[in-house]
Amino acid sequence: MIYTLPKLNFNEEDLEPYMDKETVIVHYTKHHQTYTDKLNAALKGSEVEDIEITELLSNTNLIPENIRTAVINNGGGYVNHNFFWNILKKSDDKSEPEGILKQDIEKTFGSFEQFKEKFSAAALNHFGSGWAWLVIDLAENNKLKIITTQNQISPISDGMIPILTIDVWEHTYYLKYKNKRVDFISAFWNIVNWDKVEEVYENAKS
Repeated sequence: MIYTLPKLNFNEEDLEPYMDKETVIVHYTKHHQTYTDKLNAALKGSEVEDIEITELLSNTNLIPENIRTAVINNGGGYVNHNFFWNILKKSDDKSEPEGILKQDIEKTFGSFEQFKEKFSAAALNHFGSGWAWLVIDLAENNKLKIITTQNQISPISDGMIPILTIDVWEHTYYLKYKNKRVDFISAFWNIVNWDKVEEVYENAKS
């Protein structure tokens, strides 16, 4: 199968002023596109080219050894970015989740504000390029956890279901925030699509 960039659920300027239009364009059409192209190139003609990338990342032993690294890196880049764009939207008045997700966050982390602090700290203190995530850990009785992953490693490769993520590669924020990752992380909370995050969580729990 051939992978293509997903259509964004927002216009390129909609994330302003928290994520600038130029960054969205470069991030989406250059970085995300490159992972997509390299994933297609790695899989072309292989015995696993017709297996969904999420299944391959969940079972990396299925990937032939000669293309495994390329598929994990570029497949992770493709899947992680798909997820990232999907949970962003134009800023609105909904600044936190509702329903079962909020209840479970409060049960796990004490309060939503404490969750935000812990998630933000994980993103800020992650060394180098990578991601911070809120995940469901299937190996720990579906516990909600905050984790980080290096480079383009996807949590699904470690038996976890992503619920929320922030990309902390410098290309995500450098044009607007330069080296001030902390300012980008603070701004990120203004563009989280909590309706979508709730939907992801409820689907994962069902």
